[in-house]
Amino acid sequence: MGLLQLLKSQFLCHLIICYVFLVSGLIINLLQLCTLPLWTVSKQLARRINIRLAYCITSQMVAALEWWSGTECTLYTDPKSYPLYGKENAIVVLNHTFDIDFLCGWTFCERFGVLGSSKVLAKKELSYVPVIGWMWYFLEIVFCKRKWEEDRSMVTKSLQKLQDYPENFWFLLYCEGTRFTPKKHKISMQVAESKGLAKLKYHLLPRTKGFWVTAQNLRGTAAAVYDSTLNFRNDEAPTLRGILNGKKYHADLYVRRIPLELVPEDEAECAAWLHKLYQEKDDFQEHYTQTGRFPGPTVSPPRRPWSLINWLFWSCLLLYPLGLLLTQLISSGSLLTIVASLAVCSAVSFGVRWMIGQTEIHRGSSYGNKEVPLNNN
Repeated sequence: MGLLQLLKSQFLCHLIICYVFLVSGLIINLLQLCTLPLWTVSKQLARRINIRLAYCITSQMVAALEWWSGTECTLYTDPKSYPLYGKENAIVVLNHTFDIDFLCGWTFCERFGVLGSSKVLAKKELSYVPVIGWMWYFLEIVFCKRKWEEDRSMVTKSLQKLQDYPENFWFLLYCEGTRFTPKKHKISMQVAESKGLAKLKYHLLPRTKGFWVTAQNLRGTAAAVYDSTLNFRNDEAPTLRGILNGKKYHADLYVRRIPLELVPEDEAECAAWLHKLYQEKDDFQEHYTQTGRFPGPTVSPPRRPWSLINWLFWSCLLLYPLGLLLTQLISSGSLLTIVASLAVCSAVSFGVRWMIGQTEIHRGSSYGNKEVPLNNN
């Protein structure tokens, strides 16, 4: 292990990275709150400001993946589609298998310049979470309660608000609704058997209603569906903890561009179309498992320097006053002050470890774990 790699594995470095992320995130949340009066004067200007404020938060996590761990990303795609990425609105359908697949989705957005404006369909509880959740609220993220009767009108209304969005955006959608685990897969395939649907080997059954509503309400706004399938070389299962330790991974992402007009408008036909799409995704995963690559030509989209510049800016801004504060506390010689400082650091350390743990698969949502037939929404 080299000196630099040894340094990256130290928890003190992890603590510094998380401190910068959390404190800068709360500052940005406050700045977003200050944009509220602007919405009544110029909604589009408020949106553009919030896109850039959101980028200041999400790009820090992308910088950890791209610059701190040095993870590489190879894109398998049609050369004719490649020039359109980042130049149009799109619905991005992602598989939900790895701890950091959300982060790879953000990296995909960053390399094509739409990270700040990217959208997701997220559970309502996340809107109350500081930093990411509050940022999403101002970014007009679409929230749902996973109760279709309540979600339909709320999701429809949120999606229709995006029709006049001032910048290109990608709407990232995990149609499986929850992260893949063997238990959830077993239950999902029981549902497939009971409904006469084709079984999948590497995916859960897609929740078709959410996709249909998204496609219907973004017609005329989004130009295409980007069917995206992610894998990591050497059967690695990357984690956020590994990223913070500076471990380098190599991601392979297969993307197909499907014009949105090819997606059926009828709900039943759209559901059948999505199930067929996931059967094809399963075939792509099988091809990767057997050959170590996806079909088609490859390209490596270049890293952009802005995520690193943003992280360095916030680090310089926040670490200098922290260093002064710690120096003053230590030089004061007060035992009580030093003990209190150590207690705060320990609490922050515990909090950081807890937050990292929440991204791991075994800590994921219990959604899809019920030992009963699931309503395929």
